[in-house]
Amino acid sequence: MDRIGMLFPESLREPWKGVRISRDDLREIRLRAQQPVLLLMRDGEWYPDAVGGGLSRGSGNAPRPTKRDLDRIVAHLSRYSLYACEEEMRRGYLSAAGGIRVGIAGEVIPGPDGTVRNIRNVGSLNLRVAHERKGAAGRLLSWLYEDGRLCSTLILSPPGCGKTTLLRDIIRLASDGNRLAPGVTVGVVDERSELAGCFQGVPAFDLGSRTDVLDDCPKAPGMMMLLRAMSPGAIAVDELGGGEDIRAVLQAVHCGCSVLATLHADSWESLSRKAALEPLRRERVFERILLLKKESGRFFAAQIRNGEGVLMEENVPC
Repeated sequence: MDRIGMLFPESLREPWKGVRISRDDLREIRLRAQQPVLLLMRDGEWYPDAVGGGLSRGSGNAPRPTKRDLDRIVAHLSRYSLYACEEEMRRGYLSAAGGIRVGIAGEVIPGPDGTVRNIRNVGSLNLRVAHERKGAAGRLLSWLYEDGRLCSTLILSPPGCGKTTLLRDIIRLASDGNRLAPGVTVGVVDERSELAGCFQGVPAFDLGSRTDVLDDCPKAPGMMMLLRAMSPGAIAVDELGGGEDIRAVLQAVHCGCSVLATLHADSWESLSRKAALEPLRRERVFERILLLKKESGRFFAAQIRNGEGVLMEENVPC
């Protein structure tokens, strides 16, 4: 927890000094004004015990941050320059060292065109701890390649089932090369600084030796920038969105790139109901579709399908 403690101003680090937990087990730290601090762990919810140190299932001794505490944490995370972080805050988060993204909720300041201009009077913070699991994609590789070529692959899962973690490892293995193929240049458009975990331009995670990252960049224009300037053999994006993203994916594939992407979906059937994806389905852009599930804190590929939707394999551990 030493690195986690550094996310807080020095005056607010004392309650964390006695907390001894593994970063591998920690998923989120929830801070809400006047409410007990809540830790989401691999095995459920826990509270830090401000009196005796350690963790407890009960919230009685948990620290309760004030509104002023949250303001001080935001100022610390922004390196005391909220103006410099205005674009991130407009999107509802701040990036921190170590691949940690801090979600923000509070009073939204609307722009003249109906967009979000900024957030003030912060009432909640969600410190999301990203994880790197090298080897997570190892058992899936034989389904992701055909004749030495990386297949365009879409990873589906509900939130918290490991799709970003798995995508990160596929990128690394495609970039460095693996038992099935030599490495290729991979371009990553990291819109929310989660895939590479960049902090001041430097990735916190290993995405391979042939990977170029556009950090804090919208997906659609980022994909076009990579195609024009970086000559990627593959492009990777997290959480596909609407029409612009879909059109950019189509253009990347038409230029000969493999595309690696993730999408929120809890079943193969729910994917088929997403109207925005019809152009991708019609052209069978994604040659492999993985549906992830999680049990007992571990995620696995519950289904692997080809571009026509034919089931190829089930229940492959990640």
